[in-house]
Amino acid sequence: MKKIIITGGAGFIGSHVVRRFVTQYPEYQIINLDKLTYAGNLANLSDIDQLPNYRFVKGDIVDAAFIEELFKTEQPDAVIHLAAESHVDRSISNPLEFVMANVIGTVNLLNAARENWKGRYDETRFYHVSTDEVYGTLGDEGMFTEETAYDPHSPYSASKASSDHFVRAYQDTYGMNVVLSNCSNNYGSFHFPEKLIPLAIHNIKQNKPIPVYGKGENIRDWLWVEDHARAIDLIFHKAKSGKTYNIGGHNEWKNIDLIRLLCSILDKKLGREEGESEKLITFVTDRAGHDLRYAIDATKLKDELGWTPSITFEQGLEKTVDWYLANQAWLDDVTSGHYKQYYQEQYSAR
Repeated sequence: MKKIIITGGAGFIGSHVVRRFVTQYPEYQIINLDKLTYAGNLANLSDIDQLPNYRFVKGDIVDAAFIEELFKTEQPDAVIHLAAESHVDRSISNPLEFVMANVIGTVNLLNAARENWKGRYDETRFYHVSTDEVYGTLGDEGMFTEETAYDPHSPYSASKASSDHFVRAYQDTYGMNVVLSNCSNNYGSFHFPEKLIPLAIHNIKQNKPIPVYGKGENIRDWLWVEDHARAIDLIFHKAKSGKTYNIGGHNEWKNIDLIRLLCSILDKKLGREEGESEKLITFVTDRAGHDLRYAIDATKLKDELGWTPSITFEQGLEKTVDWYLANQAWLDDVTSGHYKQYYQEQYSAR
């Protein structure tokens, strides 16, 4: 039986990846390794947590001794590494926290894998999940490809760029079997409501101001999280060692246009007058070092592995809004902090 450690599996993207691997591959043993920071929520996986091929382990990837012992005890065959501090605003406030989690944590995992996989690198795999923000910013034209030079502009993207380089260096230096992917902005169910789409949905429901940076002209490519999980599955199983793939949703939207679309969708679903929710839009001081535009060229992933998005952005956004409207209890637990207290107490002694 193949044993896979998925780091950050209680987070937004990680929980979707864990669910997919647990349900699609019952012959695999999936270990969800998560520190359970504010963004980690085991309620995201309540539908699968009793399945026999799933197990949760609470732990911090920054703790090198813990990671070394975990590898010795579990003897995993692969790592899918998603654990990361990921919110740009938080990285501006506390850069060192991002260096520790995203750089040191990644190196700790690489060191443990290198030591435990000696002599069988061709039978093991280290998959590092990264972001398109490592490439910097674009003008009105062009797209990020796998050949685009790194040019990070925030402490968050700098920490992810560094971790990407370490992963590649461990392949070049030690011969480890590694693959990487850089994705665009994800959206979908179980998204922590500090990010743009879930925050906007929550605030519209509550008739609270919707904060929009600057004039809302920053452009992002949006990727439905379940399509991202499907791409990770494909890359993990099919990509050759050393390969990097960009994963994008082929959906470029200005922030202000996205917010207006969300307002329109929610006005209809909540029985409000058309345009009522747009009155909640509030422009705020722009974020420091705010990249203007991201756009992913996922042609390589399509041509080599056959992946394309399964739904349009409009379809995915409808699904996302419907999920948040149907899961008010989950949102209440997250916004109140109750989820954190419950799970931290439950696993504090483990």
